[in-house]
Amino acid sequence: MDRSYVQIGALAPLSRPGWIDAGRHLLAGLDLAIEEVNRAGGIAGRPLKLVVRDTVADPQKATAAVDELASLGVVALVGEYHSVVARAAAVRADAIGLPYLCSSAVLDNLTEQPTNWVARLAPAQSKSWQAYADFLLAMSHTNIAIVADPTSVYWASGISILREHFAPRGGTVIEFNIRELGPGDICDELARQDGRVTALLLLVGLPEPAAAIVKAVRHDQRLAGLIMGAPAGQPEFAEWARLLGNDGAAIPFLRYLPERLSPLGARIETALCEKLDEMPSFVAFEGYDTITILTDILRFHGTNRMRTAPSWERVFVEGTRGPISFSRIPGINVWQWAWPPVQVVDRDPAHPTHFRTLHTI
Repeated sequence: MDRSYVQIGALAPLSRPGWIDAGRHLLAGLDLAIEEVNRAGGIAGRPLKLVVRDTVADPQKATAAVDELASLGVVALVGEYHSVVARAAAVRADAIGLPYLCSSAVLDNLTEQPTNWVARLAPAQSKSWQAYADFLLAMSHTNIAIVADPTSVYWASGISILREHFAPRGGTVIEFNIRELGPGDICDELARQDGRVTALLLLVGLPEPAAAIVKAVRHDQRLAGLIMGAPAGQPEFAEWARLLGNDGAAIPFLRYLPERLSPLGARIETALCEKLDEMPSFVAFEGYDTITILTDILRFHGTNRMRTAPSWERVFVEGTRGPISFSRIPGINVWQWAWPPVQVVDRDPAHPTHFRTLHTI
């Protein structure tokens, strides 16, 4: 253990099948905040050091990484984008008593039981996906189809949220299993609906099969009036635009940014642009805010793990997307920021590298 540094463990998907753009942006935000803290003198004169492990979107690798990082003496754990991976990390961190500030995963219950060891910045999936469902209903999309991998806990949770929200409002949800149907088969099934289904939601991975499905639907004349949506946020990342160009525009998705950034948010956006050489996603801001919060705790409550866990409820910091504090929310087993800003946006068909805000809560 190197005691000259205050070490923070970080989890991120940095290689396939993980969404590597998400991992790269998350790490950029974490790194930027670490650099700023160290320029300001670190924690009681000791610089922060980020110890990064690639989860490869694999829950077992995440669990092993938590154990390894704890043995290296990290004071806390941060990061992760994929919900199922973050859940594995949260369960293990809770079991061994390692504070974990989850940056970006949304699955409602990251742990089976209420815990003081875990806090989360991203909104719970039920909160944001219900907002997405409200957006669809307001646009008169009451009969929707979903293409998904039902074996994934995250996608299955999303399907359940959408069904429960649509049914009482007279909506219907049809599900297509990506393990049984290829892109062409999905187009055929949609065409058989004879216009009754007006929206197709993509609850599938990036780049594939999401890109193949988008191309198939976009170029099928039978489906000219159908819109597509991606509540999990696949179109947020530059890879989407590189792969799909104009085909990837006008596909609404969720992201967690305010309508207008504060002066702090605008300054960090500029710095993240320089670090990434592209516009930062909301995930990069989540990374930056994560370190801002953890630094506040470490400065006021010390670097002992046992003192971090009881400190979530005392957090109140100015983040890049607004004031951040944590509370207990019914049905959520971790300390939760309630709530980050939520938007429904899409890529502008006239300028696919630009975003249009369609709905905010």
